[in-house]
Amino acid sequence: MIGILDYGCGNLRSLENALAFLGLESCRVATPEAIGEMDRLIQPGVGHFGHAMTQLRSRNLEASVKAFAASGRPLLGICLGMQLIFEGSDEAPEVPGLALLPGRFEPFTDPALKVPHMGWSAVDFGDRQGTAYFVHTYFLPAWDEAVPSQMLGLAQYGRPLVAAFRSGNLAGCQFHPEKSGSWGLELLKELVTW
Repeated sequence: MIGILDYGCGNLRSLENALAFLGLESCRVATPEAIGEMDRLIQPGVGHFGHAMTQLRSRNLEASVKAFAASGRPLLGICLGMQLIFEGSDEAPEVPGLALLPGRFEPFTDPALKVPHMGWSAVDFGDRQGTAYFVHTYFLPAWDEAVPSQMLGLAQYGRPLVAAFRSGNLAGCQFHPEKSGSWGLELLKELVTW
């Protein structure tokens, strides 16, 4: 069963519809007990990094998400949900993330860029390319020492940024695969069934 984490910071309906379209069974989970029963977990997210982490903590979900990740079961973060997997974000410098992986999100500072980065952008996966729908103001810079299997997809918006990653049982998309047409749906299916 695929659990969709409901912590008050995500547009869950479009994700539920996408998974149903793909023939994948899912349910919303909002308690530590429900998280523990899932085979896979998707952490969506829309909004402010600090508020999202506050919601996870106030609902007593942080430890359960960390335990789920530590169990080796697949965890996928989408948009803000991906950002929460890492150590933190300059959007709320004093608020630590889940710190399941090292890395901090930075703001776009190029005055020539329209912020937030909203709309369709190319994503390069090396062996294939696609166009994905982004809505974000903070990004994870591409890292030079990345193992190819970790940094799955790169996008360019002023500078290279991590559009998608995978590290062990953790994966994430800065963009919204559920809103990225047939290419995004194919990718979503790959990510939730690996």
